[in-house]
Amino acid sequence: MRGMIGLGILFGLAGGTFAQNSQSDDGAVKAMLQDRVEKAKHGTCIVVGIVEEKGSRVVSFGTLNGPGSPQAGGDSVFEIGSASKAFTGVLLADAVERKQVTLDEPVGKLLPAGTKVPSRNGRQITMADLSTHTSALPRLPDNMVPKDPANPYTDYTPAQLYQFLSRYALPRDIGAQYEYSNLGAGLLGFALARQAGGDYEGLLVKRICEPLGMKETRLAMTAAMKARLAKGHYVDGRPAPNWDLGTLAGAGGIRSTVNDMMKFVAANMSPPKTELGRAMELAQTPRHEAGSPNVQIGLGWHVTTSPGGTVVWHNGETGGYHSFVGFDRKKKMGVVVLSNSAGSIDDIGIHLLDPSKPLIQSPKQRVAVKLAPDVLDRYVGKYELAPGVFFNIKRDAERLLAQLTGQGLNEVLPESETQFFYKVVDAQLTFVKDSSGKVTSLVLHQNGVDQTAKRVSSVVPAERKVAKVDPKIYDEYAGEYQLAPGAVFTVKREGEKLTVQLTGQPAFEVFPESEKDFFYKVVDVQISFVKDGAGKVTRLVLHQNGVDQEAKRVR
Repeated sequence: MRGMIGLGILFGLAGGTFAQNSQSDDGAVKAMLQDRVEKAKHGTCIVVGIVEEKGSRVVSFGTLNGPGSPQAGGDSVFEIGSASKAFTGVLLADAVERKQVTLDEPVGKLLPAGTKVPSRNGRQITMADLSTHTSALPRLPDNMVPKDPANPYTDYTPAQLYQFLSRYALPRDIGAQYEYSNLGAGLLGFALARQAGGDYEGLLVKRICEPLGMKETRLAMTAAMKARLAKGHYVDGRPAPNWDLGTLAGAGGIRSTVNDMMKFVAANMSPPKTELGRAMELAQTPRHEAGSPNVQIGLGWHVTTSPGGTVVWHNGETGGYHSFVGFDRKKKMGVVVLSNSAGSIDDIGIHLLDPSKPLIQSPKQRVAVKLAPDVLDRYVGKYELAPGVFFNIKRDAERLLAQLTGQGLNEVLPESETQFFYKVVDAQLTFVKDSSGKVTSLVLHQNGVDQTAKRVSSVVPAERKVAKVDPKIYDEYAGEYQLAPGAVFTVKREGEKLTVQLTGQPAFEVFPESEKDFFYKVVDVQISFVKDGAGKVTRLVLHQNGVDQEAKRVR
């Protein structure tokens, strides 16, 4: 979930200029960390935990929040982002071992009665489909409208989740293709918590943390954890706020320490003869290819096989943190790397597990060049990254701005005529042209993985114009409109403004294009009010991503 481009959504070893260093002694490891913190400016600290047959050790460099703050160490607290998915996979496997669910059980059975979950060709989404990212659900729901883009998941509610599921049409067969989905993993954790009769954190603590003695692995930080928090930083070095995942916590909401994470790694490397140990074995079992010939996925865990060995791993990224956790059971070695910068540190963990894998000497320091406005205009348009997920590329004077569905606008800076980079997140865009020089797509580069977004329009939806209407008409629209079970629009007149609030969301002002048609400014969504033959307002219609949904007036 980075900016919101990420949450550890991509993985793999990034390229660059390499230096071979096969040593994992404390001095060599500390030199790696010092290079990242001081030269690459990756936050203010990195902490590494190494688990070996002879014991565990911690190597760290830097301070919790810059000069004058405490030194980072094994008890320092970090967000682990998508590495949380490994815990969610183990929780699923644990529920299977306890015979509370089955892997082929439809997730809809664990949700409230009447909840509609998308299906295709008679096949329903199962628990295993969610954990292996083969559910055909998108990376993120398109009705995520964060009040605070710097903490984008915090106000996404169960009602919104049910509403999205009720109308989403799967673009392909379930189980046919691996496509990383924060939504799917979050739904899995949410469903498991409901089945257990509590919340995700309670399930996590009871089933994993307490048995393993992990006292500082939580979603909500205690006062003691807050005192040892390594403050997050964007890639450009600015302080980044913490993220709170709420409904989708199973996708990346855990905070932890290297000391705690080493306990988790050690248990997975040598599973105990308990239900939890059997669950760990089950979660590590490969079940589906994962986007690369040598990478498969189990329940949450990725499994990479190479001449250097078989590594079970996951990484993670939030707005201000990056994590890597992995182990090689044959070598009896595990590694945890936690950083308070969104810049990738995956290669450090991979290199320590397999010294034949190169270590990035120093990430490239990107330098912006100047491009004329007419060059930037060539890239303006709408690009489809996934069903319902688009990049809108706009020009603002001499700047190029990129907006991914559900996110705010971010400037992308040119380092060549076709290559651009973000400053707030470690991600880049390359615009691709055909033989005639026409721009046909863009490629998102993030954590060593490339994703292509096809250009579907050369124009961005026009800026909507506010019409002048008499605010007295707003009184006709004030009321409640039911969109789905548990999802109600509350429409209010506040002076000369009309506000709309969906259950569990903040209230947002909507602006008139006509007396009956209104639009949001915070997201590309519109609503229309509909009257019956007698002129009474009976419903509203939500227009979003080319889909219209009616909400009947109930009050």
